[in-house]
Amino acid sequence: MFLITRFFDSHASRLKAPNRYTCGNDKTVITMVSQRLKYAYFPGCVAQGACGELHLSTTALARALNIELVELKKASCCGSGTFKEDSQLLEDTVNARNIALAEELNLPLLTHCSTCQGVIGHVDESLKEAQQSNPNYINKVNGLLQKEGCLPYRGSTEVKHLLYALVADYGLEEIQNRVTRKLSGLKCAAFYGCYLLRASKNSYDNPFRPEAMENVFRAVGATPIYYRGRTQCCGWPLSSYATTESFKMAGTHIQDAIQSGADCIVTPCPLCHLNLDSRQPEVEKVIGQKLGLPILHLPQLIALALGISPKELGLERHIVSTKPLLEKLGALVA
Repeated sequence: MFLITRFFDSHASRLKAPNRYTCGNDKTVITMVSQRLKYAYFPGCVAQGACGELHLSTTALARALNIELVELKKASCCGSGTFKEDSQLLEDTVNARNIALAEELNLPLLTHCSTCQGVIGHVDESLKEAQQSNPNYINKVNGLLQKEGCLPYRGSTEVKHLLYALVADYGLEEIQNRVTRKLSGLKCAAFYGCYLLRASKNSYDNPFRPEAMENVFRAVGATPIYYRGRTQCCGWPLSSYATTESFKMAGTHIQDAIQSGADCIVTPCPLCHLNLDSRQPEVEKVIGQKLGLPILHLPQLIALALGISPKELGLERHIVSTKPLLEKLGALVA
């Protein structure tokens, strides 16, 4: 576990000396405490379905780093922001239940999905504010939970994305020390997506000039690639009703990354992965151009640097072949 102190810095962050991590304009000093990290793990629905390799790689990475994940097997889909289109109360109640499951364990809720982080984290912040400003609303939410035999929301924990758990809790220096296959020469383009960078009271990065993923790349020996689309939306939210526009957005980002020299795009969001990897062949048809850029989940990239086999990380499941990337690293599946 780590104790965290923050102070402002006018310069962009970089990997620093031991026990020190800086991120964007927000400099964070991390002091290590000898204790095994443990989280209530919210896998989400996409990682256990269309992106099953994300669940595989997250649990493999956790084992390698000696992080304990207690899976919330009774948790439900966060709604991906769609529940509130019909009812804000529905979104709040469903996710208050998810948070309450973590509260029962007295653990922070950990997700590896930017969308889940955005939705559940926002609900948590809103409900914590409502405890002071609108207790009747909290009573209404908890009344609905009680009616279904669920635990009440107490507002006693936090919601954290895997990226920030690794950066702020585990520490870049510790990750760097565990690297057995340095990813030297690999040029990685981060794709943060839109949800992870939205305004939050528990922000760990500068939403306009984020550096958390780039600092992780440096820690494992890879070279960060900066390009225009890294903080923009992948187009997934449009895909159900404006498919062509969605694919054009994804195509623009992939093209920008390729033109900037990237060997791959790395994303902390399974929905971004779906639009950038699973639908890349369809994207190519819409924009009339061959792309073929591999898309990695963040835990896959880190786990490769820790020596975990590509097969264990599910890299063969990707639509866009990861073989060129693995050949460059000398890590082909036997």
